[in-house]
Amino acid sequence: MTSHFPNLLVPDTALSVAGLTEYIQALLEQDEQLRQIWVTGEVSSATRYRSGLFFTLQDPDAQAAINCVVWNNHLNRLATLPEPGEQLIILGRVQVYPQRGNYQLIVWQALPAGEGLRALRYRQLRMRLEAEGLFDPDRKRPLPPYPQTIAVVTSPQAAAWGDIKRTLKRRLPGLHILFSPALVQGDQAPASIVKAIERVERDGRADVLILSRGGGATEDMVCFNDERVVRAIASCSIPVIAGIGHQRDESLADLVADVYVHTPTAAAEQAVPLLSDLYAAHRERIALLSRAITSYVEDASDELYRLRGRLQRLHLDRQIRQQTQALTWTRQRLLQSTDHRLQQASQQCQLLQQKLVTLDPEAVLRRGYALVRHPNGSVARSTADLMVGQELMVQLAQGQMKVTVSDILDPNQTSDRGGAKIG
Repeated sequence: MTSHFPNLLVPDTALSVAGLTEYIQALLEQDEQLRQIWVTGEVSSATRYRSGLFFTLQDPDAQAAINCVVWNNHLNRLATLPEPGEQLIILGRVQVYPQRGNYQLIVWQALPAGEGLRALRYRQLRMRLEAEGLFDPDRKRPLPPYPQTIAVVTSPQAAAWGDIKRTLKRRLPGLHILFSPALVQGDQAPASIVKAIERVERDGRADVLILSRGGGATEDMVCFNDERVVRAIASCSIPVIAGIGHQRDESLADLVADVYVHTPTAAAEQAVPLLSDLYAAHRERIALLSRAITSYVEDASDELYRLRGRLQRLHLDRQIRQQTQALTWTRQRLLQSTDHRLQQASQQCQLLQQKLVTLDPEAVLRRGYALVRHPNGSVARSTADLMVGQELMVQLAQGQMKVTVSDILDPNQTSDRGGAKIG
């Protein structure tokens, strides 16, 4: 029998199936990139077993598929459960099964792809910012009732800019409008919007800031859900009005703004009052003021008429004469009482002077008496307090003299008053 491969060289040794599988397993499972990898695709089938959830992730365009498994201990950690027909982004690692000679993806996390992923990110960011209090109603600032300068942040090519200008000029002619241009679509839009807001703040003239763009597809509005834009609005010192497109869903910029509406025209209407409304309010205030003044004048006239009547009934001239006479009588009584008290006081003073003259020690001395004092100045009142040889001071009506006690007489041998002999 003739061989069909006459020139084929047969090797001395060959790998076994297990050896080849082990080699492939080592290549795949030890590869750093394959040990933690993100894979996107569409779920074509999903089956739940006791050990976990098994599903197939396929790429219809390339006609490729990979088996995936989520073990039970990881199911409750998934952001979304794989369902047939869903587009997912899978995080996992490649694992080889030698028994079947195939490989599969051990899944750790599953995220929705496309619009689903964007919605998930939106929800996560919204919850985080809401927890910080950026959407609290207490943070909302009232708009000034009569702004002088309005700043507008939008694209110069956008129809929103024209709508806002026309609305502001129609509602309040003469209003000062500051335009701070920004990209409102695309990857560069968030940074551009933040810079435009910062320009308005540095300028310092604006009373209100309008952030706006016209309608568009959902993917065109993602810049208004960017965290940088939200924080720029939250930290802005100027009240912000958001007028972003005709979207059913609220953007995060809407939630953090002080006021939000769904069209640029509505944002301009919120920013400034209508001139005709101001005129009407002004006329109403004039009418109210006129009525208040008229009412006040009428009340004052009534009060004046009432007071005049009271004056006429009181006979003011007669009352003045009566009061004058009463004052005259009171003055006379006061003078009489004062004179009487003065006379009494003079008499009392004379009596006291006479008593003082009677009690004056010098007057007694002038009648021939003397006052004997000890050297310390105290008055000698009894011979019992004296000693022979003691020096005393004798005060006469005119002058003083120093004496020495030479003898103390027996009171029985002298007068009843006792005595002392002075040398």
